[in-house]
Formats: sequence, structure tokens, C-alpha cells
Amino acid sequence: MPTRSDPDVKQVIGLALPALVVLAAEPIYVLVDTAVIGHLGALPLASMAIGGTVLAQVSGQLNFLAYGTTARAARRHGAGDRPGAVREGANATLLALIIGAALIVLVQLLAWPIARLIGGADSPALAGAVEWMRIAILGAPGILVALAGNGWLRGLQRVREPTVYVVVGFGLCVVLLPLFVYGFGWGLAGSALANVIAQWLTGGLFLRALLREGVSLRPDRAVIAGQLRTGRDLFIRTLALQGSFVLAAALCSRMGPEVLGAHQIGLQLFMLTALALDAVAVAAQALVGEALGRDDPRLARRTAALCGRVGLFAGVLFAAVLLALRPWGPLLFTSDAGVLEQAGVMWWWLAGMQLVAGVLFALDGVLMGANDVAILRTITIVAHAAVYAPLSWLAYQSGWGIGGIWFGLTTSLAVRLLLGGLRVRGDRWLAAGAT
Repeated sequence: MPTRSDPDVKQVIGLALPALVVLAAEPIYVLVDTAVIGHLGALPLASMAIGGTVLAQVSGQLNFLAYGTTARAARRHGAGDRPGAVREGANATLLALIIGAALIVLVQLLAWPIARLIGGADSPALAGAVEWMRIAILGAPGILVALAGNGWLRGLQRVREPTVYVVVGFGLCVVLLPLFVYGFGWGLAGSALANVIAQWLTGGLFLRALLREGVSLRPDRAVIAGQLRTGRDLFIRTLALQGSFVLAAALCSRMGPEVLGAHQIGLQLFMLTALALDAVAVAAQALVGEALGRDDPRLARRTAALCGRVGLFAGVLFAAVLLALRPWGPLLFTSDAGVLEQAGVMWWWLAGMQLVAGVLFALDGVLMGANDVAILRTITIVAHAAVYAPLSWLAYQSGWGIGGIWFGLTTSLAVRLLLGGLRVRGDRWLAAGAT
């Protein structure tokens, strides 16, 4: 394959910024949805919280349809095999439709047991949660088709279309939400229906883009098998990450409501900064996958180094902003003196971990772009199960408070960065996902 010039910062940012819009669209919409339902009262809001937990797992646990497809499509794109890259998208879309249909059936059958498991058997919010869940899950195929669509279009470095599709879909939903909930008086059902319309509209736009490529929709068993292997490793990795956050919340709850409240503030802020840093990882996936598809390991290494520097810069920037906000930032979330005291301790760790997370997420994107997801799975399990879990339990038993919990979280990120950095310094990742 012909070589190309090394990527520059503009190229990385040019891929990262549209990805950031796509990544941020759904969380922003969830905030709007929460505000709309919140004005109906505490009970409808609690119902949506239970049902929304289930819907969030659809995109959270099945994001391999995006990340895995990006890596595979980018490698084929770099090798000059554009039809092969699009076929990756077609097979990922077929998987999305099959999994989405299965989720609809499961949730319709198991909505009550799921609601009881999350909300408790005696919760007065269960009936509303089941109603919301059974309607909203009808949008699951659209959610998953959009994930697959994002994956293959990013792999081809076509980042404008996903941005437009997501903005159109969720933009319409923001208009429909108050109309359905208040105007038509449909309440929770109106919120769920607006979700379904947005997800299917967005998914439909991605499906149209795929069909316009003229690609066959016949399943390719070899491609699907490869995607499922990637999906298995990314799914396990996500479970390990979520397990750490669940453990942290459980331990903080045992330290008192003030500690748990401060932890919740820090966790939501960390998720927000992680969202922005993950945009650099998306750029790394596309560029590294393309370079390896060209059989150009030198270019892949230089791309990895550049993305790491961009990630570090973003991490330093976020750390500086958080430190500047520390004196009054927690006041935006609470006026409780006890929570504010605990948040002041947590804030130092939240700011400091940005320096680690900036580079870490970029290197995660590099390894995903190389389809070296098995090592990512192993690194995450080691860092969160073998390092974070014992540290957090020690912090709880030793009375270290919220500082100990966040020290453990920061340490687990640092271990992931160390192990991931050692992997990228070697050579095995360059051939890990060769097709």
C-alpha cells in the first residue's frame, strides 16, 4: 500500500470533535428527559430512574458494536478494501437487529422481575417503571444499529454523517418530549415513546447510509464470528469497569450519606470528563486501524504517540479546570455542609486522575484500533479486580474515608496506564488484530 504522511494534531482533533458530539448527545438528552419527567413529581422520576437503568445497559454493555466495528472497518479501509470495511458494518448491523429484537422479547417477558430487582419489591414506582421500560425497549434495535453505524463510518473516517444523524434524531426528540409528556398528557408513556422515535429515526438514518453503499446484507459467518470474539472481550472489560463503580458506591454508602453524596458528585463529573477524553480514543481507533491496514507499523506507532500527547494535553486542561473550580464547584450540586466537606477531599483526586486518564484513554483507543482487545480485557480485570477491589476494601476497613476510595480508583487507572503503555511499547499489538 502507498504510504501517507504522518497524522497531525488537526487530523486527530478533526476526528475527535465530531465523535465528542455523538458521545455527548445521549447524556444531554437524558438530562433533558430527567428534567421534563422531574416536574411530574418524585414518583414518575423514580420510575424513569429504574427503567432508564435498564435502557442504559443496552448501549453501555453492547458498545462493542461501535468500538469493535471501528477497528475492523478501519483496518480494511487502510488496506484499500472499502467493500470489506462496509461489509463489517453490514454484519454488525445484522447483529444489532438480532440482539435488539431479542432484548425486546426479554424485557416484555421479564419487565416486572427486572423492576423489582432494581427498585425493590415494595417500591411504589414499579408500575410506572414497567410501563416506561416496556415502551422504551422497543427502541433497542435503533440504539444498536446506531452503534454499528457509528463503528463502520468512523472506520472509514466519515465522521460528519454520524454527527448529523445523532443531532437530528435527538434534536427531534427534545421537541417531542414536552409535547408528548405535557401537551398530550401521556406522562411517563410519552417520555418512553419519544425515546423510541428518536432511537429508530437515528438508527434508520444509519441504516439508509449502509443501504446506499449497495452492500449485500447476507451474513458473513467469518466476519460475525470475529465481531463476536471482539464483543466478548469488550463486554467482559465493561463488566469489570462497572463492577468497580458498583463496589465504590456500596462502600461509600456504608460510610454515611455525606460520603455517598460526595462520591456521586465526583462520579458524574468523572463520567463527563471521560466522555470528552474518549473522543480522542475514537480518533486513535480510526487512525491506528487505518495505519495497520496499510501494513505500516511505523505510522501506527507515530499515530499512537501523537494521540497520547493529545490525550495528555486534554487531561492537563481538565485537571486545571477542576482545580480552579474546587472552591465553589461542589456548591453547584449541594448546600449540605457534610457533603461539601467530603467533596472537598474527593475533588483533589478527581482533578489528579485526569492526568492519568487523558493518556490512558488514548492508549485504550490505540489498542482498540489494533483490535488488541484481549489484552485490554486482561489489563482491566487485573487493575480493577486485583488492584482496586483490595485497595478499596482496605480503605473502608482502615477508615480512610472517601479519599481512600478515590485513591483506589486513581491507582487502578494508573495500573491500566502502566500495563497499556508497556503493551504499546512492544510489538505484539501491531499484529494482534490482523485480518
